[in-house]
Amino acid sequence: MLDYAAFPDQRQKKIRELLNSNGRVVCTVLAREMNVSEHTIRRDLNELAQEGICKRVHGGALSMLEESGTFEQRTTQYQAEKIKIAHTCASLIKSGGCIFIDSGSTNLEIARCIPDDVSATVITHSPSIAIELMKKPHCEVILIGGTLNTQIGASIGSSAIYQISQIHFDQCFLGGCALDPQIGITIFDFEEAAFKKVLIEQSNQIIMGVTADKLPGVARYMIADCEQLSVLVIDKPMAADLNQLFDQKPMRILFA
Repeated sequence: MLDYAAFPDQRQKKIRELLNSNGRVVCTVLAREMNVSEHTIRRDLNELAQEGICKRVHGGALSMLEESGTFEQRTTQYQAEKIKIAHTCASLIKSGGCIFIDSGSTNLEIARCIPDDVSATVITHSPSIAIELMKKPHCEVILIGGTLNTQIGASIGSSAIYQISQIHFDQCFLGGCALDPQIGITIFDFEEAAFKKVLIEQSNQIIMGVTADKLPGVARYMIADCEQLSVLVIDKPMAADLNQLFDQKPMRILFA
């Protein structure tokens, strides 16, 4: 077994690998497995946090996720998993309601999966999602306007924020870049974070579908605590320790 106490570079390399594969590390576990003190591990995590590799949390650290490309690029990633999630999310849509579908490649699949017999007012700020909604014969479609952010594929500026602040949504299908039971929902864009916070305030039920690569993890900007989520839909079961943390939250968890 490698003497991790004598080789700090190898120790930090191992921690990086665990963050990449698991998304989260725990100080006590690392100290035991590497046969070093918890103080040594905390020092390693502080150094990695200063490099932007992770974010320190109580008892350990979370992986700082990287942006996964433009909206168009994301539509080709994990497509099979997103379609599974979308079918489950679409089954939760209530006919007769006022529904917001947030930007995002998973939410684009949700729009495609809405059954043709659903009758609802569906609102979005994403032109790509609006095009898919127009194919649904019984949906009234409202497109929120303003300056289009091409990286996100939607309007998120002050004009868009004002428009959604005038509407009360029965359901919101929220998009996010990362999710952790302790940190909550986080994203990479500051302006989009402001938009989503208003969207959450205006919505009675928050539903979020995420692929397994987004949890656990953290991005730069916070938008909501897990307590604000009504339903979480994921594509496969979580690790036991992560599942236990999410089970402590009031949300309903569905596996697609």
